[in-house]
Amino acid sequence: MAAGFSLQQDPDDAGATASEPLRDRTDPAIRRYASTFADLMEMRAPAAVVGSYLDRHEGWFRRCAAPMTVEPIGSQGYVLTLGRFGNFGFEVEPTIGLELLPQAAGIYRIVTVPLPHSDAALRGLYDVEFAASLCLDEASGSEVSHEEVDGVMLHTLVRWQLDLAVWLRLPGMLSLLPEHLVQSSGDHLLRQIVRQISRRLTWKVQEDFHASHGIPCPPRRRAQF
Repeated sequence: MAAGFSLQQDPDDAGATASEPLRDRTDPAIRRYASTFADLMEMRAPAAVVGSYLDRHEGWFRRCAAPMTVEPIGSQGYVLTLGRFGNFGFEVEPTIGLELLPQAAGIYRIVTVPLPHSDAALRGLYDVEFAASLCLDEASGSEVSHEEVDGVMLHTLVRWQLDLAVWLRLPGMLSLLPEHLVQSSGDHLLRQIVRQISRRLTWKVQEDFHASHGIPCPPRRRAQF
């Protein structure tokens, strides 16, 4: 995996464990931060139409992920640069490999995959596990919007959840801070990033679907977190 950092890996550690994922190491300098995000998209169309749109991810994923950088990996995967963020004076710019799996029983999944040209030195600095699932649920009544057009259209709710974990090798200077402060501050920062990226992506996919089908887009919902 690739990243941009302002911290450096310990040279004594780089050679011995360069091929081992950070999540599998026992170094006390490695911290795990995790967050879960859930949301839904209201689509003014039957589930079959929404599913057909999601199946053609080579179009909507690249459009809706912008301004994040996206490059294809084969027919199902993408390299996605999430953007730069920092904590306690160091910065990271996560670049991860994602695979959009074909639907199975109406459920779509997005999982992390290895990058085709990962840097061994950067593998000693951070690791990311991304797991998202989307399911389609045709809905009516109180679950859908109540504009005039809604009375004559089928609706599908795309319910989705993201579980994201990031392992970082922190600089030695941070060992001087209280452990709970290092952990809670990192968790808080990660949650903010996940909410910002996920919420923006939710809106953009919803708007892109309706625009591509010539359907008025429902009003935005409040985030479910």
